[in-house]
Amino acid sequence: MQYKISQEQNERKRSFINNKLYEYNLKHFPKDLRGRYQEINLFLTDENDQIRGGILGEICWNWLEIHTLMIDEDIRGLGHGSKLLLEIEQIALNNKCDFIKVDTLSFQALDFYQNHGYQIYGTLDNVGRDHQHYYLKKDLS
Repeated sequence: MQYKISQEQNERKRSFINNKLYEYNLKHFPKDLRGRYQEINLFLTDENDQIRGGILGEICWNWLEIHTLMIDEDIRGLGHGSKLLLEIEQIALNNKCDFIKVDTLSFQALDFYQNHGYQIYGTLDNVGRDHQHYYLKKDLS
């Protein structure tokens, strides 16, 4: 049999690969954690319903992973990021998550996360040649 590698944007194939890995992973997690997946998307909007920020993440098994936290630059430092973070942390607690993980670049929000109790567990240097990529975790249990 011959095999080939292709690079393409194909939602059906992407979904197939993700589902196969998910099925494999299920075999290695306790039954009470199986099927625990939920997207969590919180949005900050103004009085005109314009999106000014948000936090996007997902609950997966026994943790919550934050993928994106963004606040418009002109309203940063007013506490909106902290409110979003505290809200998603409460959602994680309500869903019996053991920890939250997030990553950030050195020019983004490292101090913000550390000020909220997140601890670095990994770092990559030479990201974009001049920056570091930080991986952080906050234990909830």
